[in-house]
Amino acid sequence: MSSFEIFVGIFGGLGLFLYGMKLMSDGLESAAGEKLKGILEKVTSNRFIGVLVGAVVTAIIQSSSATTVMVVSFVNAGLMSLSQAIGVIMGANIGTTITAQMVSFKLDTIAPIFIGAGAILILVAKKKKVKDVAYIALGFGILFLGMGTMSGALKPIAETPAFGEFIIVVGNNAILGLLTGLIMTAIVQSSSATTGILVALATTGAIDMRLAFPVILGCNIGTCVTALLASVGANRTAKKAALMHLFFNIFGAIIFLPFVMQVTELVEVISPGNVARQVANAHTIFNVIVTVVMFPLAGYIVKLVNVIIPGDSKVESKGAMYLDKQLLATPMIASSQVVKETIRMAELAKSNFELSMRAFLESNQECIDKVYENESIINTIEKDITDYLIELSQHELTEENAKLVSETYHTINDIERIGDHAENIVELASVRIYNKLEVSEDALNEINEIYSSTLESIDLSIKSYSNKKLVSLKQIEMVERKIDDLENEFRNNNIKRLSAKQCTASSGVIFFDLLSNLERVGDHANNIARARIQDKNNIMLKLNEASLEV
Repeated sequence: MSSFEIFVGIFGGLGLFLYGMKLMSDGLESAAGEKLKGILEKVTSNRFIGVLVGAVVTAIIQSSSATTVMVVSFVNAGLMSLSQAIGVIMGANIGTTITAQMVSFKLDTIAPIFIGAGAILILVAKKKKVKDVAYIALGFGILFLGMGTMSGALKPIAETPAFGEFIIVVGNNAILGLLTGLIMTAIVQSSSATTGILVALATTGAIDMRLAFPVILGCNIGTCVTALLASVGANRTAKKAALMHLFFNIFGAIIFLPFVMQVTELVEVISPGNVARQVANAHTIFNVIVTVVMFPLAGYIVKLVNVIIPGDSKVESKGAMYLDKQLLATPMIASSQVVKETIRMAELAKSNFELSMRAFLESNQECIDKVYENESIINTIEKDITDYLIELSQHELTEENAKLVSETYHTINDIERIGDHAENIVELASVRIYNKLEVSEDALNEINEIYSSTLESIDLSIKSYSNKKLVSLKQIEMVERKIDDLENEFRNNNIKRLSAKQCTASSGVIFFDLLSNLERVGDHANNIARARIQDKNNIMLKLNEASLEV
C-alpha cells in the first residue's frame, strides 16, 4: 500500500468516523426532543445533579467539547454560576466515555447492515420517531465503517520500522505520550476522535496500554482547547468556566500519571488480550475516578480561577443576553435560548408599557427618560434575535423547532410594536406635562380600568409564549373583547364630556389617542398569545390523529 493510499485511508476513515458520530448525535438529539431542552434547566446549586446532567447531555450529543462550550455560553449569559458549571463539566468527562466504549467493540463487519437499514428507513419512513432511529442507525454504521477504514489504513504503518521506533520512544516516556494525545486532540477538536484512532491502532496490534494510557490523559487536556476558544471574546466569568475545565483535566492527568502501570494491569485483568477494550475501559476508569476524587475539591477549583481571574462580570444587558453563536451547533438548545431571549424582550416591553402609563398618570419625567432608554434596548434585542433566527434556520431543524423559528419572527415583531406604543404614550405624557393639561377624575378612572385589562392581556401573552402556564383561547377572547368594549364605551363617554365642556379639546384629543394606543397594545399581545395557543391546538390535533391511526 502506497503512502498516498495510507493517507487517504486514515483521512477518509476519520472523516467517516466524525460524520457518523455527528449523524448519530443529531438523531439522538432529535429523539430526545423537548426533554433535552429541559435537561440543562435542571442544574441547581446541587453539584451532584450537575454531574448527572453533564453526563446525560454529553451521552446524547456525543461530545464533551460541545457540552463544555454550552456551559461557557450559559455562564457568559448569566444562566449558570461557576459552582453549577464545575459539576456539569465533571459530568461531561464521564459522558464522553460512552463513545469510547462503543467504538471499542469490533463491529465494522456488520456496519453495512446498519447503513443499509438506516438509509432505507430514512427514504421510506414518514414518522419523525422512525426517522430519528434511522439516523441513529445510519450514524452508527458509518462510524464503525470509518473505524474499519482507519484500522485497515493504519495496519501498514504499524509494521514500519519508523513507527516501531516512535512507539518505543513514546512508550518509555509518559510525558511524551501525554503531549502526543494533547496535540492530536487539539488538532481534531475531539477527544472521541483521538480515542477512536487509539482503538483503531490497538485493533491492529500496533500499541499496548503502556503507550495508550498517557495518550488518553493528553486527550482529556487537549479537548479543553475547544472551550478555551469559545471563551475568547466572552466575559470574565465565562473565561473562568473554560479555565476550570482545563484545570480539572490537568489535575486529573497529574493524579493518574504516576499510576500508568497500575491502571494498565487493572484493565488487562478486566479485558485480557483485547487492547481495544482496554483503551475504552482505561478511559472510563480515569474519568470516573478523577470525578470522584475531584468532586469534594470542586469549590477549591472555583476559588483558584477566581484568584487567577479576579472580579465578577456584570452581564451586559444592552442587547441579547441568552444568544450565543456557539450554541447554533446544537439547534435544540439554541432554540431554547431564543425562547428565553424573546421572553426577556417581552418582559422589558411590558415594563416599558407600565413605565409609560406611570409617566402619563403621574406626569413623571424620570419615567419618560427610562422608557426611551428601554426602547433602544428592545430594538437592539429584536435585531439580535432576528439575526440569530436567520442563522438558526440555516441548520437542520426538527419540525417543532422550524415552527418555533417562524412563530418567533412574528412574536418579536408584536413585542416591538408594544414597545413602540409605550413610546407613543410617553409622547402624550410629555404633551400633557408641557401644556399642563388636566384630566378629569372620571377620565382617569376609565384610563386605569382599560390599562388594567391591557396589562392582563400582556401577562397572558407572556405566559402563553413561555408555555409555563396553559392559557385557553377563551381567556384571550374574553380579555380582548373586554378591551374593545371598554374602548368603545370610554370613547363615547369622552365625546359626552367634550360636548358638556367638562374637559378641554386638547385633553379630549389626548384621551382618544391614549385609548387607541392601549387598544393596539392589547391587539399585539393577543396576536402573541393566539399564535402560541393555535400551535398547541395543532399539536394536540396531530397527537389525536396519530392515536386514531394506531
